[in-house]
Amino acid sequence: MPTAQARSAKNRAAAPAAAAAASAPLDFTLLAIAITGVSLSAPLIASTAAPALAIAFWRNAMAVGALSPFTLLRRHNRGELRRMGRRALLLSVTAGVVLALHFGLWLPSLSMTSVASSTALCTTTPIWTTIFLRLRGHRPPAMVWAGTVLAVVGVVILTGVDMGLSPRALAGDALALGGGIAAAAYVLLGAEVRRTVSTTAYTYVCYSTTAVVLLAVCLASGSALGGYDATTWAKLLALTVAAQLLGHSLLNRVVRGLGPSTTSTAILLETPGAALIAALWLGQTPPVAAYPALAVILAGLALVVLADRKRP
Repeated sequence: MPTAQARSAKNRAAAPAAAAAASAPLDFTLLAIAITGVSLSAPLIASTAAPALAIAFWRNAMAVGALSPFTLLRRHNRGELRRMGRRALLLSVTAGVVLALHFGLWLPSLSMTSVASSTALCTTTPIWTTIFLRLRGHRPPAMVWAGTVLAVVGVVILTGVDMGLSPRALAGDALALGGGIAAAAYVLLGAEVRRTVSTTAYTYVCYSTTAVVLLAVCLASGSALGGYDATTWAKLLALTVAAQLLGHSLLNRVVRGLGPSTTSTAILLETPGAALIAALWLGQTPPVAAYPALAVILAGLALVVLADRKRP
């Protein structure tokens, strides 16, 4: 018969699993809100009359401004920042730099190719997440690689759709794909930091770093940071609330409980979401040939997720 000490140890070991199960409905609800928020990102950016890099800067700078009162004025949150530790702080700063790279590549692509193509290529994040995990020594099962290859085939099909349109669209596809690779690194870094650091502390350091990096890039490239009309500022504010605070921040919140695979795969729902919004709002309906390409990408990435969730 187990001793009282053994039963206590077993209960302590089971507590995290029970807590995770209890929080799963909330995590999925927050994930749905996050995906809705990021789905608004591409159409809003495409319709905003401001330089792409300036848009990326302002959405992060405004988010930092909104988070500052909660992070700096509350003793508990200030304490979390001080207790982050050197490793967590370094990883959070690195995640911020990678997020700046993601925005710096993806946002310009939205003015070079269609919203649907740009979003689909940028949301190939799970493919690159799998590759990065393999480089770190993990050995994904065969179905993961099969799904990855299938998704890449879909990417090639989608790129071929734009290749027939113009070289500019092809360049936009390349930038969007680079943004997807950067997003994979960002998700993995965030998942690692969130093991020991709260959403508020990690998000604040990450967004602050992203804003500083993008500000430097804007100043170096001569991107106009002001002089916009009221409509543009309103769209920047909407982008910050929807895509940054309700999108990225909630993704940072749920990645601890749901894991990087589920979180990064859910980002794929941004593809049909953004395409639908772009079609209804901007009249930018994708070519008929793009639909099977999107289906192949989603099918391949679904295989990756299914195989990953079957692993112990």
